[in-house]
Amino acid sequence: MEDFLGHWGYLAVLVGTFLEGETVPVLAGFAAHQGFLRLDLVMACAFAGSLVGDQTWFWVGRRFGRQWMERHPGRAADAERVAKLLDRWGDWFVLSFRFLYGLRAISPLAIGLSSITVRRFALLNVISAAVWAMVVGSLGYLFGNAIESVLGRLVQWEHRIMAAGAVALVLFLIHRLVRRRTLKRNGAT
Repeated sequence: MEDFLGHWGYLAVLVGTFLEGETVPVLAGFAAHQGFLRLDLVMACAFAGSLVGDQTWFWVGRRFGRQWMERHPGRAADAERVAKLLDRWGDWFVLSFRFLYGLRAISPLAIGLSSITVRRFALLNVISAAVWAMVVGSLGYLFGNAIESVLGRLVQWEHRIMAAGAVALVLFLIHRLVRRRTLKRNGAT
């Protein structure tokens, strides 16, 4: 496990935060607490993955958003909710959407449909991604502190906890993939 995390851990954080949200940097923060990874590099990878992922979805929204929404009508209500929040809160919404469960995935695409400039979104996205990476990575690290203080030294449990976290992440990603395919199939009929 140590060799695997040392070799692939940072890449997993980078790719995982590009594709998903909080689970990956929390688990990586926990791995940093256990000494398998460095917290500063976990945060840097989480920052980069999240930043690039959200910039990509913003660009998709800007370039193909209307067509994407037509192909995914089930997401229209979420996109409308994002548009209303963006109208009401403006820059504050862009700075905080990463922390809003249920809106994180659709927000960059929906913001791409808005009139916000590419430059403005990029600046706010950099700030938000940096804060998010530090907060979520630190939460994983502090989670390790909390577990250690409750259970004592985790030497005999750490591999099981990391394996359970990895299994939970894989199951979650499979669930999302199946859900997307089901929504796509139902939207097509």
